[in-house]
Amino acid sequence: MYKERRNKLAERMRQKNQTGLILLPGNVLMPRNYQDNTYCFRQDSNFLYFFGIALPDCTGVIDIETGAGFLFYDLPDESLQIWIGVPSYEAIEQSGLQAVYPKSKLASYIADKPVHFLPQYNGFALLELSQLLCEKPELLGKRVSLALIQSVIAMRQCKELGEISEIERAVNTTISMHKEAIRLARPGTSERDIMAGITAIALQDGDISFQPIVTVHGEILHNHAYDKILQSGQLLLVDAGAETCTGYAGDLTTTLPVNGVYSPEQREIYEIVLKAGSEAAALLKPGFKFKDAHVTACRVIAEGLSAIGILKGSSDDIVAEGAHALFFPHGLGHMMGLDVHDMEGLGEDYVGYDREPRSTQFGLRSLRLAKALQANMVVTIEPGIYFIPLLIAAWKQENRHANFINYNKLEAWLSFGGIRNEEDWLITETGARRLGAQFDKSSQAIESLYKELH
Repeated sequence: MYKERRNKLAERMRQKNQTGLILLPGNVLMPRNYQDNTYCFRQDSNFLYFFGIALPDCTGVIDIETGAGFLFYDLPDESLQIWIGVPSYEAIEQSGLQAVYPKSKLASYIADKPVHFLPQYNGFALLELSQLLCEKPELLGKRVSLALIQSVIAMRQCKELGEISEIERAVNTTISMHKEAIRLARPGTSERDIMAGITAIALQDGDISFQPIVTVHGEILHNHAYDKILQSGQLLLVDAGAETCTGYAGDLTTTLPVNGVYSPEQREIYEIVLKAGSEAAALLKPGFKFKDAHVTACRVIAEGLSAIGILKGSSDDIVAEGAHALFFPHGLGHMMGLDVHDMEGLGEDYVGYDREPRSTQFGLRSLRLAKALQANMVVTIEPGIYFIPLLIAAWKQENRHANFINYNKLEAWLSFGGIRNEEDWLITETGARRLGAQFDKSSQAIESLYKELH
């Protein structure tokens, strides 16, 4: 499998008239607070995709002319094996490599050849590249290979059958995490207790795919504080996902009532969010632009908030002018795979836009994925409605979009918080399929599940 992927990547590069070598640095053990106290190791996703080796301190090289793969890796010596054991080299044997060399040979191997590499998010890899290529770290960005970025995206964005199976496994574990959050949620419990409980579920089959969001302040979009005690009448927003042992991600968001019953106002906003997601998801199919699904979700949110008097005017005009983004300031979703935001390290505009110009409008500019969908892509659908006091105050002071927003009506909603619902979808040949086991997110189903689990 990995040999075939490397051959396909080399062929794509040849089609773009590229020569030389592809250099893919793996990740290293990252220290938490001193050298020997490291974070749990996670391999670079591009290295994992093309080499399948989850060992630290590896570098992969692919010869564009032949497609041959080479690994540069130092086996741990006996003194280190006393501490870490003897690593399993099964993945190296299964990777179909042409040869394995010590890392000391890497500089001479790539010398005097064109070297193609991807953007680097890891400071250690950046410094290694800087030394290998005799280039200042701050100038390496100018030498990143656009041809390689485009070739990797073209391969990774449409998932193979084995990848889809792994992603669905991650989604099913993620569903278990969210049901555990519903079981644990009750007045008097802490956000941290729930975060710990759902993380334990993920660790049973791999790891978490990102740092969980578990918060009664859902209006803070990426809140990782975990310092609040749940109170009756509040909403708990859980945005969390599992990662399989092979590195594939799940990503769901559930917003539930702490006491098991949505208030009338909570239910009203919750149903608007669900409707926005379902109408957007119904449009998904090959050839359909994800941006248009986003706009559909925005329109549903504008219509729903207009119906309860928070917004006013034509929903089309509200969305066109961006007034709805006061309540929905992010994009509808993103691709998902070996990265929870798949390939985001390669650049959102390359991954999600495919040369289409990106909007500068508040809200729409945060849309990570806009381009036309293809069969076997995996995407998230995650609309939300948030009442963010800081943002509302700023817009009100500017009188921004006052022709669309009833600011006086908003006073009663300032302490509401936020609601988001997220599901994972596979684009099929004719439409889309929601991934994972049945998990009914209707307000009645969440209330029933809460009652059943308590």
